[in-house]
Amino acid sequence: MNKVIITVVGKDTVGIIARVCTYLAEKKINVLDISQTIVQGYFNMMMIADFEAASTSFGEVCDALEALGEEIGVSIKCQREEIFTKMHRI
Repeated sequence: MNKVIITVVGKDTVGIIARVCTYLAEKKINVLDISQTIVQGYFNMMMIADFEAASTSFGEVCDALEALGEEIGVSIKCQREEIFTKMHRI
């Protein structure tokens, strides 16, 4: 399995999860796990997704998600799981 970590942070608005998940579904990227919270009006979400069957390259997906984030007023970042794990290892 080829996993990616996607984080979304910004001011809470209607439809953030829907827009991100719709884009991922269109690219054949399966959401495996999702955690989201809203603290004093700020939205924070972390997703683990399976990139194995993706119809688009990792770089293109990251760029498109970043552009989508700008469009809806949040910051969206994605990383490969192995990079994320190494960066957050103690």
